[in-house]
Amino acid sequence: MTGELSPIDKAKFVAARRAADFVEDGMRVGLGTGSTAAWLVRCLGEMVRQDGLKFKGVPTSTRTAELARDVGIEVISLDEARWLDLTIDGADEFDGDLNLIKGGGGALLQEKIVATASDRMVVIADIGKQVETLGAFPLPVEVIPFGWQTTQALIEETLISMDVLGRDTTLRMNGEAPFVTDEGNYILDLHLHRIGNARQLALVLNQMPGVVENGLFIDICDTVVLGFGDGRVELRDINEGTIEHDRLDFVESENLFTDLSD
Repeated sequence: MTGELSPIDKAKFVAARRAADFVEDGMRVGLGTGSTAAWLVRCLGEMVRQDGLKFKGVPTSTRTAELARDVGIEVISLDEARWLDLTIDGADEFDGDLNLIKGGGGALLQEKIVATASDRMVVIADIGKQVETLGAFPLPVEVIPFGWQTTQALIEETLISMDVLGRDTTLRMNGEAPFVTDEGNYILDLHLHRIGNARQLALVLNQMPGVVENGLFIDICDTVVLGFGDGRVELRDINEGTIEHDRLDFVESENLFTDLSD
């Protein structure tokens, strides 16, 4: 089955499989959203079924919750968990300080809440997500529907004084209608190309009326697990200042790979 996967999908799989080893019996674990996080959920589900792993998962979206239940993971809410041992999630971009852009899947609000309620955040990614400076990936900003065009205009005006290369903003669509998040909000994608001061931009955006949250994750991620298409894995720990290397063999598993290469 793995022979049918693209190198990118193989990279996502080995990163997810290696990150799954961080989960131990009795943990409360935040489960991210997106294609790479979906690999993780499937890997953890297989560990639950085959190895008897027992933990409680807190999903960051309705689709992650559905997948987790489908593969046999016990799902609880963040209110039930109160605090988490670990969150594992993907990222759209990360820099050398392990700052992130997230929200390409539209779940940035729940993802940030869950990640900041965790003792540790581990990001799983392929090498293509690494950048020298954040901003090539459009920055998602979640806004309330009421007056969203006014909020958009305010953001565009504010970007004039920010250290960014572009200032175009677009409303994310789902076909002919605006994309709606799990919380009933809209998402504006900011096409900035380069963000010179991500910390400042994150603070300024969140001070605007109408803005719920932005997709800049600053000083939240502790470890990045990088996957490569040939099975190599690299672990970077920002707190320890360490880089570890590993290699995973692909194991054929019909349950694991069915309908997951997206």
